[in-house]
Amino acid sequence: MTPLGPFRLSDVHIPDPYPLYERYREDDPVHRADDGWYLFRHADVTAVLSDRRYGRGGLPAPLPAGCPHLRRTASDWMVFMDPPRHTRVRALVAKSFTPRVVERLRPRVDELAGRLVADLAETLDEDGRADLVDRFAAPFPLLVISELLGVPADDRPWFRARAVDLQQATNARAARRSDAYRVADTAARELDAYFRAQLSRRRTADPARVGDKGDLISAMLRAAEEEPLGDDVLVGTCVHLLTAGHETTTNLLCKGLLALLAHPYQLALLRERPESLPGAVEELVRYDGPVQLISRRAHEDGEIGGRTIRRGEKVTLVLGSANRDPRRFPHPDRLDVLRDARRHCGFGLGAHYCLGAPLARVEAETGLRRLLTGLPGLRLAADEPDGPVRYADDLVFHGPSRMVVRADR
Repeated sequence: MTPLGPFRLSDVHIPDPYPLYERYREDDPVHRADDGWYLFRHADVTAVLSDRRYGRGGLPAPLPAGCPHLRRTASDWMVFMDPPRHTRVRALVAKSFTPRVVERLRPRVDELAGRLVADLAETLDEDGRADLVDRFAAPFPLLVISELLGVPADDRPWFRARAVDLQQATNARAARRSDAYRVADTAARELDAYFRAQLSRRRTADPARVGDKGDLISAMLRAAEEEPLGDDVLVGTCVHLLTAGHETTTNLLCKGLLALLAHPYQLALLRERPESLPGAVEELVRYDGPVQLISRRAHEDGEIGGRTIRRGEKVTLVLGSANRDPRRFPHPDRLDVLRDARRHCGFGLGAHYCLGAPLARVEAETGLRRLLTGLPGLRLAADEPDGPVRYADDLVFHGPSRMVVRADR
């Protein structure tokens, strides 16, 4: 076997990174690479996630000087903040984006999923095929987040296009197209103007009842009356919710369905015991999560696994590896929809635990149930010339860019 060298994202087999993770997890779990440290074990990853001595320290990489709108918008995303600013912004969203709000939205989420699945079933091509990413997994979470934010229905096609453009700023995508940052900066400028207009419209309509509309923007405006943070933060948070809640849920739906189709016994078990779906979603996140890597910066010198981490050094947490660690999950490469997988770190942990996790769970439960019940004989289109699944070249936001399925007409 080839000796382990520095871990590089370019060496990873994107469709299945887990064998490489295993090698590092067993042979060099606290690994020094060219760009900092990589942690592969569950215990080390969760320890850092829970330790205030490690933080975000601002944007993960410098953005080009020609992207003023993108820089300003992203600097107001709480995912890149450390306390005390992070604490204040997170509290604002937490007051507005409660589990009760999510549960109240569940019937509407189910309605949106049912409509998309019905439309997909009616418009399958003559061979009964469709691209699940384009026709369901990508538009579904955007419709949900639009509903949550209170975006008017007529604006949603424009909204989706801006969200796709903004995603061009991720490192992997920016490396592939020369205009990626320009496209993302334009989207950031347009989304900034859009959400500022939404704030103004709600305030102008009736300042005394600014939080009564029932959507998340109105609720944050009401919460901000007690803890003023400024419109830059409110707008940045809206854009952040759009991006954080879109691609991750798209990937969770696609990869969750891929895992179930690859394990017919588990799929049959889930059909027999539909009440197990909430727990199955946790196992699907553990087994092949939508976010594989996140990073932190050491705020002071420390030690992990006998290795010294210096202040200011970057520490990359390989969530996908941690969730396959046999020290935490017996037989980790086996999908088990009845497993208690709640200690996975697919939604993070600690101060930066994903606020949108309850909504992502509802979307995954609802979306998978609607797909499995509304598309008889759902399966991968195995006869596609280039294969039915094409992965995006991105290990952070990890999932298919194309997934051709077939169903009975």
